[in-house]
Amino acid sequence: MSDLTPPSNDRIDPLVQIGVPGLDDVLGGGLTSNRLYLLEGAPGAGKTTIAMQFLLEGARRGEPVLYVTLSETAHELAGVSRSHGWNLAGVHIREMLPNQDTLEPDEQYTMFHPSEVELSETTLKILADVDRLRPQRVVFDSLSELRLLAGNSLRYRRQILALKQFFAGRNCTVLLLDDMTAMEHDLQVQSISHAVIRLDQQHADYGATRRRLLVTKYRGQNFRTGYHDYKIMRGGLQVFPRLVAAEHAMPLEQVRMPSGLPALDTLLGGGLERGTSTLFVGAPGTGKSTLAMQFALAAARRGERASLFIFDESIYTLRTRCAGMGMDLGPYLDQGLIRVRQVDPAELSPGEFVHLVREAVTVHDSKVLLIDSLNGYLNAMPDERFLIVQLHELLTFLGQHGVATLMIGAHQGLIGANMTSAVDASYLADAVVLLRYFELAGEVRQAISVVKKRGGQHERTIRDFSMSETGIRIGDPLRNFRGILTGVPVPIESAPGMSP
Repeated sequence: MSDLTPPSNDRIDPLVQIGVPGLDDVLGGGLTSNRLYLLEGAPGAGKTTIAMQFLLEGARRGEPVLYVTLSETAHELAGVSRSHGWNLAGVHIREMLPNQDTLEPDEQYTMFHPSEVELSETTLKILADVDRLRPQRVVFDSLSELRLLAGNSLRYRRQILALKQFFAGRNCTVLLLDDMTAMEHDLQVQSISHAVIRLDQQHADYGATRRRLLVTKYRGQNFRTGYHDYKIMRGGLQVFPRLVAAEHAMPLEQVRMPSGLPALDTLLGGGLERGTSTLFVGAPGTGKSTLAMQFALAAARRGERASLFIFDESIYTLRTRCAGMGMDLGPYLDQGLIRVRQVDPAELSPGEFVHLVREAVTVHDSKVLLIDSLNGYLNAMPDERFLIVQLHELLTFLGQHGVATLMIGAHQGLIGANMTSAVDASYLADAVVLLRYFELAGEVRQAISVVKKRGGQHERTIRDFSMSETGIRIGDPLRNFRGILTGVPVPIESAPGMSP
């Protein structure tokens, strides 16, 4: 929403840090203090985890905090705490569970509806605890129990309004949890709450469950709209805010980065520029990854850092393959100049991947970043159109930070004119390097060419390309043939000074 400017005589309440990494960023800095908030999501989405982190952050700051549980026992909450390695010292837990005596026939209500007795008793106990402890943070878990105790929607809404009014003058920030198990999802509490945070879960046919967070409402505060991936792990829940590249614009100086291979630099018009993206595309085995690794090694030799995100092979295979061509990664890995992260697309959400890339740039100061490959990256996305949009934001962010981004795209098929790619990112890349197989005199050979390079001149020839134990070799232009890109070239016998 837009910025709101309150009258000068109004008191501006400070923001409360919620204690969940990334969530304060989504909320525009945190929760406005002394307000009532709603956190809703299906069972297992992580509501209790966020609530515990919210209270533990308050306890860490020396604030009195209270957890009112109407569904879980203190013993169960202690088990959750142990699983995350937390210490609940300083967190007051108030159980409001039905007593086992209520199962006895003599304890059943006969003259009054249970809601007329139980709701008032529950409310009075809660309010007494608040007056006694004077907490600055309170969690109610969960609203589904209060909804059942109220008996009808009108009484339930009045009860929530009464709670909001009660806490309004008590310097207390309240978080209400709703597991959304009611037959009909009502909007009454949403309209009363100062902000609403929703947790969603998507169960894929294969791979890990994808979890996303959405802030549907936040009065008087700028916040990040849209979905944000999050992950539950030991130590708590972490949110990965959606990347908005426009927020990270910064001045950039154009500097060329040589590859260390004179012939390759000549083909590229002097090398690659900082802040640009390059796509290496071709059939499997043509040398795309090896060619990109040459730029990462050249950066490491200059004392710059490079980060590699590999989807399609193991770190061991990568090191073995490079060592077989005279490219020893060991010393640079040991020095931290080259960092390799093996990515499992079935377990990593797109938001977490973007978070790792941002961390490589802002924390580890990487100047070269390799994504190998886009085909593996595609498998981490629910839909290709989302990949293109997110990849555009990611490349813009990396460009604004002066990072040379290298991407690998594998064609479907090995040879021929009708080879296609599972995801076409050629229009996003600033440069495109094409590698192809072609048949010549009963031998399968390889060719390299630069088909696109924004903002600079490049050689337009098609050169012979090969790899051996001594490294990469880029030969002379293949001027004696035409149709090399089709895979079956034809000799040009009439060319002066040329022979097939």
